[in-house]
Order: sequence, then structure tokens, then C-alpha cells
Amino acid sequence: MAAAKGDGAVGELELQAAISFNGHVPCGLICHPDREHILYPLGCMVVIQHLDTKKQSFLHGHADNVSCVVVSRYGMDVASGQVTCIGFKGDVVGRHFTIRVWELDTATKKIHPSECYAGQLRRITVCVQMTDDDDDFYLGTTSGDVLKVNTSSKVVTACGPQKKKFSMGVTALLLPKTGGLIVGTGEGTVALCTGSDFQVKKRMRVEGAVTSLTCRGRDDQFFIGTNKGQMYRSAYATFKEELVAVCHTGAVNDIVFPEGHSDLFVTCSTNDIRVWYTPERLERLRITVPNVTCHAVEVTRDGMVIVSAWNDGKIRAFVPATGEPMYEINNAHNLGVTAIAATSDCKQIISGGGDGQVRIWNIGEKTQKLREVLKEHRGAVSCIKINKNDKEGVTASLDGTCVIWDLVRYVRKQMILDNTLFKCVCYHPGEYQIITSGTDRKIVYWEVLHGSAIREVQGSLSSSINGLDITSDGASFVTGGDDHLVKLWDYKEGTVTHVGVGHSGNITRLKICPANKYIVSVSADGAVLIWK
Repeated sequence: MAAAKGDGAVGELELQAAISFNGHVPCGLICHPDREHILYPLGCMVVIQHLDTKKQSFLHGHADNVSCVVVSRYGMDVASGQVTCIGFKGDVVGRHFTIRVWELDTATKKIHPSECYAGQLRRITVCVQMTDDDDDFYLGTTSGDVLKVNTSSKVVTACGPQKKKFSMGVTALLLPKTGGLIVGTGEGTVALCTGSDFQVKKRMRVEGAVTSLTCRGRDDQFFIGTNKGQMYRSAYATFKEELVAVCHTGAVNDIVFPEGHSDLFVTCSTNDIRVWYTPERLERLRITVPNVTCHAVEVTRDGMVIVSAWNDGKIRAFVPATGEPMYEINNAHNLGVTAIAATSDCKQIISGGGDGQVRIWNIGEKTQKLREVLKEHRGAVSCIKINKNDKEGVTASLDGTCVIWDLVRYVRKQMILDNTLFKCVCYHPGEYQIITSGTDRKIVYWEVLHGSAIREVQGSLSSSINGLDITSDGASFVTGGDDHLVKLWDYKEGTVTHVGVGHSGNITRLKICPANKYIVSVSADGAVLIWK
């Protein structure tokens, strides 16, 4: 991380890597002319990534999500645009069924439009590709066919395929150096077409609608981007897809490191849980459970079980190495399981639900039994932490209470009340204090023994704080929330030392790796960012 400059100055957290790709931006994935880098938008920044080393750099400057990006012919310049601000009106320069060619008058510095003649054809076009000599250009349509237009005469000279049109429209086009036309479609088909009738010679299938097709210079390779956050590579000769990058496409709800391991971390989202290898930022494992959302995830201290909380009211456990299901606890909570934690001896699971109940489960080799039900909360449980000896725990709830529990006698020791919806709670490593935060934007230090507040600091000027974590030595902690900022704090002083800017969505959770070398933050737009 960058060092703070001078007394009281706030340093900048260095963004080391991003595990995300906004595949919803049309033509957003671009191969740089140097054939060594790719560019793509991510939230309010543009990512430049080396194809071989995977090293990333970031272009900042936008105040809202990047909606378009383009690289100059020789790669010296990058231009990008962002989503229009609410209330700002843009000029209307076109309409459906219209094809226009704009000519630049260098003398007057004006551009003039000319309508193209399409005869009886009425098409809505969504993508365009120009030939290298500028003589012709191709248009992909929502009807599932391709139009070829002569630039000089401004007349449609070809249209196809005539019989079997592409399902869900043509969404991306690419003119390879080897000839033909590569077509990407809304159903995930990538096809090589030849001739004036655009006959399909080769085809392959990818996950999600194709939004980008880009060639790697004159090499025998091209890349494919989809709206499912998938990035593929293919050779022209073989025309076989190779998955090179994946990411979450929905909100990431939780992130956890296995005990003592900084090279792996686990995230959860709608439909899946994913295990990531940090050094190479690769997905090692994906556990898919269709049509349900995972709210929280935990790895047992021995690293043998991934325990997860789901909105269908079930607790599901999986083998970390293979993703194979180990067991399910049905009807664990009536209104969904919203938080989960495991004891250090791996013999008990503590779960919290949307109904406010906290339930303790005994986990055996083949059985899972309900041990106790604790009923102090009146709102959804948002976070659960257990101390090192498993004799005490704390739960935070959206009803404005945090409860410190005796996990031997299963009774309440202290109840903390505040005018907020508690989103997160964390033990200091000394376990004599806890820190909390939530919708009131404040970070509060509490005495565990008496449940009294001993310090209060302003955590954010504008928005809720949704996640926090503390270093193993207790010297620093980190927070993130709806202001999209990652903040590193000095625990004793209660002051911000570093700030990380990079998220464009609300930060939902964040964790410091066990080695205290970097921070991983996750957000509602599916981004996973790694901070040095």
C-alpha cells in the first residue's frame, strides 16, 4: 500500500488485482494492437491486463460506470465513456431501421450524415464492423441476420443468412485476417460465416450472450466476451472455445479465507460458491446450486468443510477439494439462513436466520442435530462471530441489537442496543472488545464484559458500512460499505490511514488475509478486488 504522506495525511490503498469483467458493455473487450494486452471496463475504471503474466493496471477518472471503450489504431490512446447522469439529456442522432454514414469535413470541423438505402429491409442494428480498407461495413441485427453495406454507394449489398437466422439476434461481429466473418449471437453461438449469403462453416457455443469479439493482431487467435462475465479464447483454425477468465455476475454476499491460508479464498453469490487461487486470480472450484442465493459462507478451522447459508432455509456443506455435497440441514430457519459460523473444534455450527433466531447445531460424522435455539433478536441476523475457545459468541442483527452469548450455558451475557441496523461485528484479537457498524455510518468499540460503548468514530460521511475485519495483531481494521470505499483504520487512534477507490457497487463484505499482506473486498456488482 502507498505510504501516508505527513502527519494526519491519508494514503492510498494500491489496487493489486480485480477478478471481474463487465460483459454487459458492447464491444467492451478489446485486444491491444501490441498483441500483449487486453482492455475491458470494470465499474468506473478500465482494466489493462497482460495476456501472459496476468498483471493488471487500472485507468481511473470516471464518476460512474464505464459504458463504452475504444483503442486507437496503433494503441497510443484509449477513449472511454460513462453512463449518462440522471437528469442529463443527450441529443437523439438516430432511430430504428435507419443506417447512417457520417463524413468528417476537416475544414469546417463538422460531420454530416447520409442515409443508406436498404430497400424493403427493416432492421434494428446492434453492432457494426468496418473492413480494413473502409470500403464496406457489416451490421448485426436483432432479427438474427447480417447486412453488408458499401461505404461509397451507401447501399446494402448483401443480407444473410436467408433461411436459418441466428437465434436471439447478432450481437457482435469480427472480421478475421484469415477471411470470412465471425458472428456472435444472443444465445451464445459463435459462428464463422463465408460468402455473400453468410453460410455457416464452423460454430461453437459459449455461456451467455456474446457481447465482444476481438482479434489478437494478426495472430491466429481471437477472444470472446459474454454477458455472463466469461472470457474465452479460440484459434481460427480449430474454432474451439477455451475459457480463460470467469467472475461473478451477481452480488457477492460474503468472502472468507481458510484458517492460516492466504492463497485461497471463498466467495458466495446467487446460485454458486466459488473457490479462488489468489496468486493467479483463478477460479479453482465452483459449487452450483440453481435458483437459490447463498447469503454467507464459512470454512471450518480444519479446512475440511465449506458450510453455507442459503435463502431457501437450508444449511449446505461441501467438500472443499471437489465441491461434492456432504450434508444438508433442511428448514434450518423459516425465513432463510442469513449468517453462519463454525466453532474451532468443528463440532458445532451456529446459524442465524431472517426470523431473528440463532440456532446451534451439533455436527457428527453422519448426523446433524439441533442443540439449542436462542431467541433474543427480532430482526434478521446479519453477522456471527465466535471467540477462540468457543465459549462465547456475538451476533449482530438488523433489529438494532448485538447479543454476546454464553455458548456453554446458552444464555445471553450482554445485549447491546443502538439506533442502527447492525450489519457487521468483529472481535478484537484480545477478545476484550468488539467493534460494530451498520446503517448509522458509525464504528463503535464495545467492552465485552459489560457491553458498554467505549469509543465511537464516524465511519462514513454518507452511507451504511456493510463489512469490517481486523488484523491478527489488532493494530488495524478495514471497513467497506455503500460509499464504495475501502478504508484502513488504526485501531488505537480510530483514524483512517489509507483509502482504496475502485468499486462501483456497494461493498458487501471484505476480509484481511491471514498473513496481513492484502485485503479482498466484494461488492453488489459482482466485483472481487484485491488490495495490496
